[in-house]
Amino acid sequence: MNDILEPGMIVRHPQAPEWGEGQVQSRIGDRITVNFAEAGKQVIDGRRVVLEIVRFNDM
Repeated sequence: MNDILEPGMIVRHPQAPEWGEGQVQSRIGDRITVNFAEAGKQVIDGRRVVLEIVRFNDM
C-alpha cells in the first residue's frame, strides 16, 4: 500500500494517532518522510508500517 504514496498526500500513522495527519514529503524505496501536525518530520520504515491515506493529491 505504501507503494502508491506520493509527495503531497495526507496520511496517518496507525500506531501513532496522536501525531495527527501528516503530509508525505518524499518516498525513496521503503523510507517515507512525513511532516506530521503534532510530531513534525518523521522518517517511516515502510516495511514495518503501512500508513493510512486520508486524502490524495488535488493535482
